[in-house]
Amino acid sequence: MLALLSVLLFWGSSPVCAVFQRLYCSISDSCECDFKPSIRDLEWDLYKNVYGQHLVQDIVSEEVAAFLKNKSPDRPLVLSFHGPSGTGKTLVSSMLGNHLYGSAMSSPYVHQFVPTLHFPFPQRVNEYREELKSWVQGNLTECARSVFIFDEMEKMPSGLLSVLEPFLGPSHVVFRTNYRKAIYIFISTTGEEVINKVALENRQAGRDREEIKLIDLQEAIAQTAYNSSSSGFFQSSIIQHNLITRFVPFLPLSRRHVERCARSQLCQQGSCSRSDVVEAVGGDMVYTPVQGQYFSTTGCKAVPAKINFFL
Repeated sequence: MLALLSVLLFWGSSPVCAVFQRLYCSISDSCECDFKPSIRDLEWDLYKNVYGQHLVQDIVSEEVAAFLKNKSPDRPLVLSFHGPSGTGKTLVSSMLGNHLYGSAMSSPYVHQFVPTLHFPFPQRVNEYREELKSWVQGNLTECARSVFIFDEMEKMPSGLLSVLEPFLGPSHVVFRTNYRKAIYIFISTTGEEVINKVALENRQAGRDREEIKLIDLQEAIAQTAYNSSSSGFFQSSIIQHNLITRFVPFLPLSRRHVERCARSQLCQQGSCSRSDVVEAVGGDMVYTPVQGQYFSTTGCKAVPAKINFFL
């Protein structure tokens, strides 16, 4: 059958060919549905353009590289991003899309879900569960290398994401679907209090930021995500059954990180020399705690607006 499908794939660009190509992709390990990962470029992008996030840089690059090296993974890669607003969670998810497919959100194999857009009515959670299950399975059937991004997890209707459990674990069988090559990214501010507390204690103790280790945060974030009623993973079987590959903490950003964000954006506009604007942006941010003024309350999120104001 595979030999026949291989011949059919040479029929040109006809609709029939496209149908057979999708079928071939769904059952063959040799077809990757335009999947052209560049791990080196991803690592370079993370280390060059994600500021103040040594844990993110290490975890994401290592986990993605290890996952893609395994030609027959026994489970998908599942990363849950946690941290304050403006610390790079959405940026890193876009980088993954760019360096796996070269087109980020415009790729037909990168799928993003936003609860306020896709699941706005909590009372319809049972309906959403069926729709989400069908949507995920359909896209995995079309392309095993699909990427699914779930944004604003703190606004996700409770119980919705448990429908994904059969797609995430190693022991489940999903009929006619090669689901183990997929990548799932969950993005949330849940756990930011835990992350901020560890970062503050580290700073007040005079230790370098890079001394914060994943072991200092991983279990605390998992417990917060599971126990918080405002979490999309509230009492979720996904956490109970350890189906998250890694909880990835995004640390709060200091003034120097905010100024690096400002300088980077100014350079993109051809204004690298405007150190005055960089300093003005850094000085105009609100920092916390009141004593110490260590961390930006909005990370780099307000940087574009402030650049426009000071230019």
